[in-house]
Amino acid sequence: MSRDATSAMLERIEKDNVKFLRLQFTDLLGMPKNVAIPVKQAEKALTGGIGFDGSSIEGFVRIEESDMVLKPDLSTYTLLPWRVQEYAEARFVCDVYKANGKPFEGDPRYVLRRAMEDAAKDGYVFNTGPELEFFLFKMLDGKPTTQFQDVGGYFDLAPTDLAEDVRREIILALTEMGFEIEASHHEVAESQHEIDFKYSDALHTADSVITFKFAVKTMALMRGLHASFMAKPIYGICGSGMHTNCSLAKDGKNAFYDPEAPLQLSETCMHFIGGLLRHARAITRVANPTINSYKRLVPGYEAPCYVSWSASNRSTLVRVPAPRGNSTRVEFRSPDPTCNPYLAFAAMLAAGMEGVRQKIEPPVGVDKNIYHMTAAERDCAGITTLPGDLYEAHQALLADDLICRAFGPHVVEALTNVTNAEWDAYRTVVHPWELERYLATY
Repeated sequence: MSRDATSAMLERIEKDNVKFLRLQFTDLLGMPKNVAIPVKQAEKALTGGIGFDGSSIEGFVRIEESDMVLKPDLSTYTLLPWRVQEYAEARFVCDVYKANGKPFEGDPRYVLRRAMEDAAKDGYVFNTGPELEFFLFKMLDGKPTTQFQDVGGYFDLAPTDLAEDVRREIILALTEMGFEIEASHHEVAESQHEIDFKYSDALHTADSVITFKFAVKTMALMRGLHASFMAKPIYGICGSGMHTNCSLAKDGKNAFYDPEAPLQLSETCMHFIGGLLRHARAITRVANPTINSYKRLVPGYEAPCYVSWSASNRSTLVRVPAPRGNSTRVEFRSPDPTCNPYLAFAAMLAAGMEGVRQKIEPPVGVDKNIYHMTAAERDCAGITTLPGDLYEAHQALLADDLICRAFGPHVVEALTNVTNAEWDAYRTVVHPWELERYLATY
């Protein structure tokens, strides 16, 4: 970091009347963590970084190798708009380094940065634009519930209520933080909402996803509501997804667009889709990282569960939206908002780049509604399914050499530990469904 850049940032911090700085990073699960420092420590943070103990952070390191350093990325500086002006706070997203000055291989941001540097060797920039869905639930005695705050439906123009007010305030706060909001609307289920922001390169988009979830939760809580990004909080209605639009750019142009090609999709685009589909089952482990994620990936609720693609069909895993030219993109529809965006984007990019480099042709696009096809028809069309649970998804990850190499052994080992702990806890619990089903009968 240059002396001039540091001086300019220190001047900006002083001009903004900042009293505290939050140095933000994420753990392996994609949970935002931060170290708060008084503004007097700003110069130290910007020049040498701030040390912290990494042994208590999920997926980081053992206690005997716990010393870590946070180094702020100056491009991520933003004021937190919900703080009062006389005690203004600002936030930096940080990269995590080891005590010896080398990047920490377990930092999810580093994993994505490394994948993007690999794509850059061929001249490509990976852009992503996620669409995050979430529920706004009522709080009761200070605890979250699953009680709806509104009963609106898809794109409803409902009478003004608390949920509508909160969504408006969220958008205003995000705009102040530098987000370019493209759309916001009520989603299919009651109390379910979606806010979309403008695409960017995948690293900054991943930063924005973490910031988005943090801001939404904060603004909702200030209004007495709980914002939940859980994939499937309520049985029988739609869950929440994070459909991710993605594209490659080369020499400033969209590499997925070819006006002379079938569907106006370039060979690069088709091969990228081929790579995504080849590695879809392994990507699922990080795109859908919780036990609950797999309650969403079932037929009948608009979430994909079949490995397929189409230019229009919303029952497929990969869809190509209608816009062309610079807006040409593919939509990867399986991720949910509990995912760690750094790992999910890194896996998608590694898979897509293998497709581009090895010229992997995708199967024939599927125009029929896959949910209405029989098992025999799906087999005939070569349509396979995504993993049905977290354990199966993790086994798919371990069997996928490309994605494992993209993550590195530290991350793969940590994901394995998390999976084993989650799966053992889940499979040994006696659930209310079992009592209702079996207690009286047996």
